[in-house]
Amino acid sequence: MAQAARSSEQAPRGPFSLLDTDGRPHPVEDSLAVLTLLLGAVAFGTSLADHLYLTSSWTGLVGVLTGAWGQLISATTAERFVLIIGMGAAAVGFYLGMAHGGLYSGMFG
Repeated sequence: MAQAARSSEQAPRGPFSLLDTDGRPHPVEDSLAVLTLLLGAVAFGTSLADHLYLTSSWTGLVGVLTGAWGQLISATTAERFVLIIGMGAAAVGFYLGMAHGGLYSGMFG
């Protein structure tokens, strides 16, 4: 698939300019992609410790849901790439958090 070369006049400005490969700003889509990546990193990182399973399972669940919504409304391939990486990390964190205790285990007892 041919991709158009970006000239200096088309270069987007802003903190998420690498995700806006079509030359137009997408603040909602970019924010969801970065949020999913952050939630995935937290879920995966906290899943490595057994006693942080509540944090891991909840951030993983929210990360998978925000990533799914982001995939639905994403506009560029770069956004979809970041969303898939974040969703994968969030899913691993969610599954390991569920294996270590789940979403509610230990909260009410």
